Amino acid sequence: MFELIALVVSGTAAIGGFTAARRYVRDRLRYVDAVQKRRAAIIAGGAALVAATPVVWLLPIVGGGTALLFGAGVGYGVHKGARDVRGQRGEMMIG
Repeated sequence: MFELIALVVSGTAAIGGFTAARRYVRDRLRYVDAVQKRRAAIIAGGAALVAATPVVWLLPIVGGGTALLFGAGVGYGVHKGARDVRGQRGEMMIG
């Protein structure tokens, strides 16, 4: 039972980090040139990993894998958000 709860929490953290980072980059950092570089996604993912490590250390259900998934989700969200801004998705951006 606890494994299922840990799996749900890890998945939610990864998906939540991805969507929040993608939306933030697409909406707020649209005109920032530095976010278009590849290292911006790596730095954001690493910072999210470092920020999530003490939190998962305190929670008894989740482990280090949750912090890794969260960092990877944030990094990939930054990458996809920057790609959305560049307009490489093939869909028309409205608003």
